[in-house]
Amino acid sequence: MKNIKLLQPSKIEFGSGCIDQFATDYLALSHRKLMLLTAPPILPLIQPIIEKLETAGVTVSIYDKILGEPTLNEFNAILEEARALHIDSVVGIGGGSVLDVAKLLAALVYSEQKASEVFGIGFIKQKGVWLACLPTTAGTGSEVSPNSILLDEDEHLKKGIVSPFLVADVVYIDPKLTCTVPAKITAETGMDALSHCIEAYTNKFAHEVIDCYALEGIRLIAANLEKAVKDGNDLEAREALCLGSYYGGLCLGPVNTAAVHALSYPLGGEYHISHGLSNAILLPPVMAYNLETNIGKFANIARAFGIADQGSEKATAEAGIAYMENLSKACGIPTKLSELGITPDKVDELAASAMKVTRLLVNNPRELTFEDAKAIYQQLF
Repeated sequence: MKNIKLLQPSKIEFGSGCIDQFATDYLALSHRKLMLLTAPPILPLIQPIIEKLETAGVTVSIYDKILGEPTLNEFNAILEEARALHIDSVVGIGGGSVLDVAKLLAALVYSEQKASEVFGIGFIKQKGVWLACLPTTAGTGSEVSPNSILLDEDEHLKKGIVSPFLVADVVYIDPKLTCTVPAKITAETGMDALSHCIEAYTNKFAHEVIDCYALEGIRLIAANLEKAVKDGNDLEAREALCLGSYYGGLCLGPVNTAAVHALSYPLGGEYHISHGLSNAILLPPVMAYNLETNIGKFANIARAFGIADQGSEKATAEAGIAYMENLSKACGIPTKLSELGITPDKVDELAASAMKVTRLLVNNPRELTFEDAKAIYQQLF
């Protein structure tokens, strides 16, 4: 086996109700100027935690204006606010956008580096302030990944920052925090988590250490996503999705994603289509494109979906690809770009933008050219 490095938080706590432990653990530290990043719908859920911290003398500065996928300009404004408050710690309680900002904020709040200077892999020079992450969606796996994504408005393209200094100090995964997530977001974030697992498992740089996480994540999400979409209070399904998302997050650092994510970035950057929705639409055609590179692995994905053998590895693998599209439909997710108001004349523009995401395209098991990217997009009309 080739060498592989896994970077993880020093503490990961998983379980319904574990948000209470966050406050207890924080108060055992010497930090007293906390910046809490979240979103307005989450505030009522965490008000008791905020009150507990403030009663103990902690200054909690709340930023709750991250309403969509964050931009570079938005991040810079948050950075300036945090510096003015002289914070000594950061907690992100929210979906992937909130966590991505929290991670980057903690790293850069007192750094001379600008966010625009650290796009790519390994450019952040040092660790920042103490950081905790508490996900409220079962999707991005950002709580345990060394990645942060921002939209560069000038280029209309989402860009990634990857660094060991983005790994949180502590993580609390509380499935109860996901129970109020609307069905649409549950579906889309679940598909994002599923894409992490599938792309890591079929990646050019796939590894046996990560394969076990990826396959179990695929199994958990496939078996429980539709249940959680149809009944948001199904705690057993929510717990399974949180675990599957966690496994997907563990895949991101050492192996990462590939062409699905590369092709999805322009959809978010140009048309502000949510990341999970973009990935859901692109998963079936990219899986079909990559199929011949490792039919056995794609057949294993189908088996993790719960599909019985279809007489041959290829037939089983193809049944898995069909399952993906049917799962999207069952969860109310569009399966065509035409359903989102995008017209075929935009294909060249989308493909050109996708080809800039070399950080991810290099991971794809099959080389993807500009013409290949166009062909994949064209299938979605």
